[in-house]
Amino acid sequence: MLALARASRYARWRTAPQGELVRPEHVDAETARSVVDAVLSDVDGKLTELGDDDVARLLDCYGIDVVPYRTVGSADDAVAAATALGFPVAVKATGERFWRRVDLVGVRLDLSTPGSVRAAYADMTDLSGAPEVYVQRMARKGTGCAIGVQDDPSFGTLVSFGLSGVVSDLLGDRAYRALPLTDVDAAALVRAPKAAPLLTGYRGSEPVDLDALADLVIRVAALAEDLPRVRWLALEPILASTGGAQVVRSRVKLGPPPSQQDSGPRRLRSLTGTFLRK
Repeated sequence: MLALARASRYARWRTAPQGELVRPEHVDAETARSVVDAVLSDVDGKLTELGDDDVARLLDCYGIDVVPYRTVGSADDAVAAATALGFPVAVKATGERFWRRVDLVGVRLDLSTPGSVRAAYADMTDLSGAPEVYVQRMARKGTGCAIGVQDDPSFGTLVSFGLSGVVSDLLGDRAYRALPLTDVDAAALVRAPKAAPLLTGYRGSEPVDLDALADLVIRVAALAEDLPRVRWLALEPILASTGGAQVVRSRVKLGPPPSQQDSGPRRLRSLTGTFLRK
């Protein structure tokens, strides 16, 4: 029975529509390559993480918007940034150790007055020991999601999708697709994790805009395909709601393009039982 079930699943996979390779609108690959070239020219081919400004420029080349924010170094600048961005805002500590913290210790949300921004600035600088903080416009409330790019020794560059959070991390609830991605691949990817029903109205919750998430997947896939020196990328959290999908935080690492190691001649079994060398 197990063999029949697997054969049936394989048959469904073989007959499923493959979709079309879609090139997203508003892509500027030439400018994106210039950003990558400028960064890698100074690091001698080593794996390096882009600064916030370069990440924003790179993503903008592919029509991926991050919720507006400023990096500031004083309480007065934090208040000025909040005023320019528009209240309410979030104030966040900088530094690797505060990214994706479950307890949100490095974040103060829904700040609606200059006094609350000043207090949050003092809290975050005391916590991190650094004078810089992020001031970011509050995004629409939504379900946290994550889209990523990473290397796999067998399949090359993969695009991943999952819900953001510690439970998804612990259970490994991420779905993956190898480049290039079709429109059908992108639509299937955002529905593939086991927790995906949380995006479609599970137990009366409000369904999110899955098309907006699939569009983000297509844009990330185009970026990864155009720029093989992008070795790692994370858009997390992405707040998905009925009104779309907003990227709150983004990180990108660059390095030499991957080189697939060939383990030797591959052989394909012929109908007569002999082996054919590729």
